[in-house]
Amino acid sequence: MYVPAAEGARLESLRQELDPVQAALIPAHVTLCREDEIVQLSDSEVEARLPDYSAKPLTLSFGPPVIFQGHGILLPCVAGEREFHELRSRVLGTSTIRRHAPHITLAHPRNPPSANRSLADAMRLPYPMLYNFVTIASIEQIGDAPWRVLRVFTLAPLPLG
Repeated sequence: MYVPAAEGARLESLRQELDPVQAALIPAHVTLCREDEIVQLSDSEVEARLPDYSAKPLTLSFGPPVIFQGHGILLPCVAGEREFHELRSRVLGTSTIRRHAPHITLAHPRNPPSANRSLADAMRLPYPMLYNFVTIASIEQIGDAPWRVLRVFTLAPLPLG
């Protein structure tokens, strides 16, 4: 689920400073389902499971950044996790799924640290940060190329304006 562009402009700017490699590969996002969970799932199955999901955005709130796996930096979800897992269960068609904490990665540990990659730099954003996700994107990465959107599924009507 991509962070809405208008709401996430400051977040994207910070991601470009903290980890220009990751920022060039994929916009700020929350991973709803991992590749191994959806490998056998068709777009038509996902589409069939969403209409009876409530027609409202998924609202998630993110707290101050934390360090993970050495020099990675992420924003942990501090509100909305129950609804996130309900949506995961809906998309995957089962409630017997592994737990997966929603978060936004500011700097990925697999990329070399940039000179600006620090928790102090990441603290410049106002916390908590609230985002309304109105779509889910099915995405793919081939090799080292940037991720590309294959299909977009609507959770709620897009806001006017």
